Amino acid sequence: MAGTRIRSFLAQQRVAYFSMEIALRSEIPTYSGGLGVLAGDTLRSAADLGIPLVGVTLVSREGYFRQSIDPAGRQVEHPDPWKPEAWAESLPARVSVTIDGREVWVGGWLYVVEGIGGGQPVVLLDTDLAENDPRDRLLTHYLYGGDQAYRLSQEIVLGIGGVRMLDALGFHILAYHLNEGHSALLTLQLLQRAEYEPGVLRTGDAPYDIPVVREKCHFTTQYPG
Repeated sequence: MAGTRIRSFLAQQRVAYFSMEIALRSEIPTYSGGLGVLAGDTLRSAADLGIPLVGVTLVSREGYFRQSIDPAGRQVEHPDPWKPEAWAESLPARVSVTIDGREVWVGGWLYVVEGIGGGQPVVLLDTDLAENDPRDRLLTHYLYGGDQAYRLSQEIVLGIGGVRMLDALGFHILAYHLNEGHSALLTLQLLQRAEYEPGVLRTGDAPYDIPVVREKCHFTTQYPG
């Protein structure tokens, strides 16, 4: 039954670890390099130590790219596809985000990183759903693919869609860890939750409880300075 295993991860409060790429295993091309390897190692360490995390990333069905060299010595990039159903469990939840005025539905897959201290769930977000416009079905196909609009759309899916997906699945999130800035839009979703009632605001006050959101969010960068 779809979504059966996810229930075993819902009782405990967790830190949500958001990353555009995560190296889960070599057969799953949801990473391009060091950032993804770091994210994967973080989750494997958490699994060994029994630290309760939940990873959130994109399913990246066509991977980053597979390289070949043509007769002239030039790099040629090819899709590096994989099948989520071969490695992950389909999740029952669906959430939506708004992109350029369109409602885009987001589904998910569960992959579990195993360690000596137990398993750590990873949610792979997927827009390749029948209810979506054909162009939106491709948003989670290519890691770092497309133009600026495509990349921004991916960041909406990751940040806003990721928070909504965790809520829909029933996770109890203690804090949000942003591995680089690709998931920064999750802060907007958190601010919506922290909106003050109109009656408690004074002229000039921020409409949101910004300190509460700030305390919940933690950021790491791979290339400081």
